[in-house]
Amino acid sequence: MIDPRAAIDPAAKIAEGVEIGPFSIVGPDVEIGEGTVVGPHVVIKGPTTIGKNNRIFQFSTIGEECQDKKYAGEPTTLVIGDNNVIREACTFHRGTVQDKGTTIVGSDNLFMVNVHVAHDAVIGNNCILANDTNVAGHVHVGDWAILGGSTQVHQFCIIGAHAMCGAGTVVLKDIPAFVMAQGYPAQPHGINSEGLKRRGFDKDSIMRIRAAYKTIYRQNLTLAEAKEALAPVAAEDAGVAMLLDSIEAASRGIIR
Repeated sequence: MIDPRAAIDPAAKIAEGVEIGPFSIVGPDVEIGEGTVVGPHVVIKGPTTIGKNNRIFQFSTIGEECQDKKYAGEPTTLVIGDNNVIREACTFHRGTVQDKGTTIVGSDNLFMVNVHVAHDAVIGNNCILANDTNVAGHVHVGDWAILGGSTQVHQFCIIGAHAMCGAGTVVLKDIPAFVMAQGYPAQPHGINSEGLKRRGFDKDSIMRIRAAYKTIYRQNLTLAEAKEALAPVAAEDAGVAMLLDSIEAASRGIIR
């Protein structure tokens, strides 16, 4: 299961059933879970923990030290969950001590060709990051988010759960949950209603989320006024509550 042409450090912890292709390099302080498949010409450095049943394609670099100029060689980490697909030439970097010291990638995500996940980023579960997407340091991407090809996300931005960015979007402020964004800089274009249908949101909940979006973006209210108006609805609807919670969590202000 491990090609003899691969270079595996004796200190690496490789579970049963792991496949590692030719000319891949796995360093010390790397742990790879059962069933994970590492293609040829992959570099994995540690401290890095990779869960079960991931697929990592050729020329990807996983767990390299970050590109932050403040980084001084501290033993920061990268943690990757289960069932992720990491396509060709992706780069995932470890964290910095200026943040929590860890870059975190959840489970069941698809990272298409040439995706970059920078230091201290947090990627949720069931996300899709399309070709050439760059996620800067300290960015948080919520569950089920979709970032179209060549999306560029500024450091410290938060992208809410179920949000969607069109191809070529430049994200300079936070995107609330459910919101579709497009442009440079990103501007809101409604909610991801089709995605919500596919994920089992009922019709009434989608209607309430859409109405909440209109309250925030279409009624010429201040954000404080919109949140006050939506508070009673949020108390009764989990989707609207998630939308308001994502706005409360915004660190750079939401796209407007």
